[in-house]
Amino acid sequence: MKLLHVIIALNSDGAELMLQRLIESHIEQPRYRHIVCSLTTAGRIGEQLSARGVDVHILGMRSALDIPRVVWKLVQLIRVSRPDIIQTWMYHADFLGGLAGRLASHKRIVWGVRTTDVKSGGSRATVVLRKICAWLSYVVPQTIVCAAEASRKAHVSVGYDARRMLVVPNGFDVARLDASPAQRETLRDQNRFPADAIVIGVLGRFHPVKDHHNFVRAAGLVAARFPNVYFMMVGRGLDADNPELAGWIAKTGHTSRFMLLGERRDVPACLSAMDVFCLSSRTEGFPNVVGEAMAMSLPCVVTDVGDAAMLVANTGVVVAKEDANALAAGLSRLVEMTPEARRHLGQMAKARIHAEFTMARARERFEDLYQRLVEER
Repeated sequence: MKLLHVIIALNSDGAELMLQRLIESHIEQPRYRHIVCSLTTAGRIGEQLSARGVDVHILGMRSALDIPRVVWKLVQLIRVSRPDIIQTWMYHADFLGGLAGRLASHKRIVWGVRTTDVKSGGSRATVVLRKICAWLSYVVPQTIVCAAEASRKAHVSVGYDARRMLVVPNGFDVARLDASPAQRETLRDQNRFPADAIVIGVLGRFHPVKDHHNFVRAAGLVAARFPNVYFMMVGRGLDADNPELAGWIAKTGHTSRFMLLGERRDVPACLSAMDVFCLSSRTEGFPNVVGEAMAMSLPCVVTDVGDAAMLVANTGVVVAKEDANALAAGLSRLVEMTPEARRHLGQMAKARIHAEFTMARARERFEDLYQRLVEER
């Protein structure tokens, strides 16, 4: 079975990582052949997929002026590669990939939606594009895959065709989410954490939707109460060269308690160095990073956005979004636990991921969808 994936870019974000995990889960299965088309640039994931022998096409779109050229290139790619299914990931790819598919007389089209903040989130152009996709959802895709139940409900509320929607939660490659005690200690030593330090961490790019300002304000409140609590911030833009972030941290009066690591590739090692994981976002779909932290046996404190509460269930703490006091109170609950109680909660989190959210389970759901579409007349 041949699948053509169309995506806006191949950076290390949620949709791209899920696509990479799906493709890599089929590397040893010749029954499935994946072709990937990025509308813009290759990115790190594009390079990694190419290195593993995946056919990756880069269309180099820079602005709306490139749309006619990109659509024509997609039509040509569809006609030459003749995929059994076209799967698109997020609004721009849904619109352009769906349009190209129809122009190429291809009807097995699967859209993908992820976000939940559909009524206030995004630029004006994104809002307009979402409305167009809502209208087209009744005629272009055969199925619309939602990464979260919260995402499905949100898109139905703005006009998407509910009959075509299917929820497929993200899956995690749990075999890769592992680090040794030595890696934990090395990273903690490098950051000069005291032996009795409780390290609270965040992981994700610096972006308004991640609401790092909320995290820093909450961290400042926690730091004032607990002298042995430190904060590790990992992700693109979370480094000393970010003046906005540095300003927020300075206002807490506890600058020495924050360690800014920036973007790193040793994510499991970074997670292993933490004792508590925090998601401070103001909007999410299905938060991959929470699942990764849970798979690493970390108890989590999350804002009530997207499917975060569903994912954490009874293995962590859920608080209101955009409320630093509530977030600080949630973090304080875990800090006040004994180390044994935190470890027990972390083990519960890991067991939940292994039982419900492995990549093998997500792959089965996608394979069932692909088989159904191919068998339909």
